[in-house]
Amino acid sequence: MCGIIGYVGKKSASPILLEGLRRLEYRGYDSAGVAVLDNANLVVRKKIGKIDEGIARLLKAQPVTGKLGIAHTRWATHGVPADKNSHPHLDQSGEIAVVHNGVIENYDKLKQRLLATGHKFKSDTDTEVLAHLIGEHYAKRKSNPLTPALSPSDEAREPDALTQAVSDALREVIGTYGLAVICTDFPDTIIGARRGSPLIIGIGKGEHFLASDANAIVAHTKKVVYLNDYDVATITPENFEVSNLGADTANVQISNLEFSHEDVGRGKFAHFMLKEIFEQSQTVQNALRGRLDFEGATAKFGGLNMTAAELRGIDRIVIAASGTSWHAALVGEYLIEELAQLPVEVEFAHEFCYRNCPLEKNTVLLVLSQSGETADTLAALREAKRRGHRALAIVNVVGSTIARESDGGIYMHAGPEIGVASTKAFTSTLTVLSLLAIHLGRMRNLSAKRALEVLHGLEALPEQIEKILAQNESFKKLAKKYAKANDFFFLGRGYSFPIALEGALKLKEISYIHAEGYSAAEMKHGPIALIDKKTPTVFLVPQDAMYDRTMANLAMIRARQGPIIAIATEGDKQIKKVANDVIYLPKTLEVLNPILASVPLQLFAYHIAVARGCDVDKPRNLAKSVTVQ
Repeated sequence: MCGIIGYVGKKSASPILLEGLRRLEYRGYDSAGVAVLDNANLVVRKKIGKIDEGIARLLKAQPVTGKLGIAHTRWATHGVPADKNSHPHLDQSGEIAVVHNGVIENYDKLKQRLLATGHKFKSDTDTEVLAHLIGEHYAKRKSNPLTPALSPSDEAREPDALTQAVSDALREVIGTYGLAVICTDFPDTIIGARRGSPLIIGIGKGEHFLASDANAIVAHTKKVVYLNDYDVATITPENFEVSNLGADTANVQISNLEFSHEDVGRGKFAHFMLKEIFEQSQTVQNALRGRLDFEGATAKFGGLNMTAAELRGIDRIVIAASGTSWHAALVGEYLIEELAQLPVEVEFAHEFCYRNCPLEKNTVLLVLSQSGETADTLAALREAKRRGHRALAIVNVVGSTIARESDGGIYMHAGPEIGVASTKAFTSTLTVLSLLAIHLGRMRNLSAKRALEVLHGLEALPEQIEKILAQNESFKKLAKKYAKANDFFFLGRGYSFPIALEGALKLKEISYIHAEGYSAAEMKHGPIALIDKKTPTVFLVPQDAMYDRTMANLAMIRARQGPIIAIATEGDKQIKKVANDVIYLPKTLEVLNPILASVPLQLFAYHIAVARGCDVDKPRNLAKSVTVQ
């Protein structure tokens, strides 16, 4: 989940690296560092803390010069956040610097071997072990150019010797890595490698970039190469070459980024999260664009890569996801089962990988991931394909690993999401799942009348979201009223239950308030014991088929003097009599209410976090993209 940025070219590397680190900070902010080559001099600066409080101040006080460098922002795995554990790490000779995203699972065994040969380590990280391992292989190649790994007719010519040393080291490694390596012997070369952790080459004129996320380099180039697992790239100012540890040749494709430098800025907003909440009327519109077929009373997709007969032949869908995407999957289960009459099972992606989930012949796996790089979700996709099943994906990032490896899929078109707490990607996922349910339903027994009703409801959503956003000041006042609470419940039934889970997650991940999401019907089976005057409950009470039963559940909370915040439908007069505070949503269909109900819960969590003085975009212990298992 760490962030990597590298540059080689004609410009000063340090400002580009620092800018890239700021763009990547959502991937980790325990510490950060840079390594820059100035001719043959390797200079390393690294510091614990967030970018502007740590490495930026250090570089201002102790500037570095040079036209080649690598940098890293850390989310700690091996070793506590500390200066000594910050990247970059050096090899034994001090001539090679390495930055790394991932986990080296056999690092301890490798470390013991290296210690036995006289290596000394300065950190507690697995990455320093990898740096020493690369250094060991490079030293062997320097002392003996004609190593067994090369044919007798070959020479250890630059920069092949460093590339081969990195490759030799990686063949000993068990685990995941996105890697950038530089060496004093090669003042114009960066070596990049990936397995399981994303890595991208940015292509410029007389300069090249390496990054774990396109956000870091979009200000400099729109042309990128997404590296595949086991790829090793040798990058110079004028050229790049890619080989693959597991194949004779590497599959290299140049892609164009679909977003701009302005898209990854905060604009007029105080936080990325608030900006992304306010973008949702547009991002839902983007998810709908070109997909509403009113004439055929269905939804259109271009990337599923399945014929109508194959789609009709599906007997069961398993949806695998993690975190917020798992909550979206629960809504997807309700949507597809109701509109398409297809059995759906929702799995945590990591559970799908490690238990023997039975998959019948005509079962399709659908994975959900904003980044398209979520490690557990990618592993689930690969497991389904290994077992001979078709795997489809709903993702946001074009060119991501899941997008490339799935058999077909649908893009959300939500644009870059920088805030660690997902907002617009969640509602875009729900929008796409609604369209998919209609698409599958029309191939079965969903009537044109019902399908058109849902299509028109979807078409109305962007304007309805704008109405909710216009109440922002009211949400701010409400948040201040409840900001000192230590515990919250979020309750709903039917389609509102997954949104209760998501509302609780949003609150706890950015405000650090303990929050629990439950089915309202489950409260009387134990959790109601925790209700008291100091424990507010957010009740999702839309006027749907479960309205009367949800109101009965609400009465149980009220009878125990628990404060109640209700998310209700416009025109509901009864709710005012029983709730302490009410947030009204525009009227929509029951199947679409989760999309609208998500927005006030996001704003409520955001304003509570701000009122409590929390860093909304960089919540403690969290990073945006979970690329390690």
